[in-house]
Amino acid sequence: MKKFILSSLMAGALVLTANAQEFNKWSLEATGGFNKPMAPLTGGFLSPTLNIGHVDFGVRYMFNEKFGAKLDYGFGSFKEVDGESPSFDTKYNRLNLQGVANIGRIMNFESFSRSFGLLLHGGAGIGLVNPEENAFNDFDDNVYTLIFGLTPQIKLSERVALVADISTILNGRQTVTFDGATAIRPDISNGFYGANGTWWTGTVGLNFYLGKAAQHADWYIAADKYATKEELATQINGIKDMLKDSDGDGVPDYLDKEPNTPAGARVNSSGMTLDSDGDGTPDHLDKCPFQPGPASTNGCPAEVEVVAEVDYLKKAINDGYVNVYYAFDSSKPLGYSVSAAHYVSNFMKRNPSVNVEIKGFADEIGPEDYNMKLSERRAKAVYDLLISSGVNASRLSYKGYGEDTSVDKASADARQLARRASFEVK
Repeated sequence: MKKFILSSLMAGALVLTANAQEFNKWSLEATGGFNKPMAPLTGGFLSPTLNIGHVDFGVRYMFNEKFGAKLDYGFGSFKEVDGESPSFDTKYNRLNLQGVANIGRIMNFESFSRSFGLLLHGGAGIGLVNPEENAFNDFDDNVYTLIFGLTPQIKLSERVALVADISTILNGRQTVTFDGATAIRPDISNGFYGANGTWWTGTVGLNFYLGKAAQHADWYIAADKYATKEELATQINGIKDMLKDSDGDGVPDYLDKEPNTPAGARVNSSGMTLDSDGDGTPDHLDKCPFQPGPASTNGCPAEVEVVAEVDYLKKAINDGYVNVYYAFDSSKPLGYSVSAAHYVSNFMKRNPSVNVEIKGFADEIGPEDYNMKLSERRAKAVYDLLISSGVNASRLSYKGYGEDTSVDKASADARQLARRASFEVK
């Protein structure tokens, strides 16, 4: 419970103190790979489908986690298909300013993966095509360029990502063919206006993220504004007094509406003693906590009204009245709800023929596969609690059921109810 309260308080403080630098914005990119000149080529001249000969360097700045801009410089050479085409060797370079859209954040890739991303980029710039063979060798063909491409990413760490890129480039005002053997129009002094040169590149390389923040904009998720252990550690001294728990019931004093709860009492999230059957005898003193009865019989009904305890308790447990709760992204039970596990343990000890399944659940924040594993860890934590209390492992089983989609995921209170372990009496 303390960890949960502390996290909640710190999350609020961080939102107030966080500035625009919640994530890093600069990155450097270096890639290399293939190129392919599509047109114009002189008849009979062929280029390989995958010609190794392109290198690209870029620097990128993200305005926010979804949009940014980059300046990149690419260079390389076009070659012929060996043995099938006349020889040509054409050097080129280009410099482009491009807009960048982080498709991973725009389309919420975090719903299925936090390590795969996709960037869409496009822009314009200048370039030079310089044939070194054939009729127009050493001709400087100055062009303008339009570029469009996709860049898949795989995060290797918070500082490095593996990237691939496929880009299409259009050359405008190109005067001669890519092989340097033919002029696109006879009067080369006037140039040829229009985007008449088409080529593409395919590269693989690395992105290097710069900055002091924990994450880069490529991987930053606004919904993840939860306090980290490091952030909590730097501010924990300022709120220790708020977390004092005078009666030891797992609920800090500032939230505890009943600060003098007797030792061993079952309490709710407000620290108030539970009386499940409403008969005036609190659960920790009531020998029949789900069957109303007078205090003279320790909360149990008169002999004539007694119904088998197992039937009442089985219904109460199976109907979800007994649960263990957890903080966000945690598999450690909140202090105030651990008594629910002790309650089930006592019930099983009094009824040795009963078996119980522990069911773990998570809220809908985060990837579904991660939440499935988290829900199983939560169920396993309660399983371990029951075994340590003396219940035989052969009478217990546990399973993670993943996300509880029955609650309103937009409500913080509802999400807290979803983060639980429930029980089913077999």
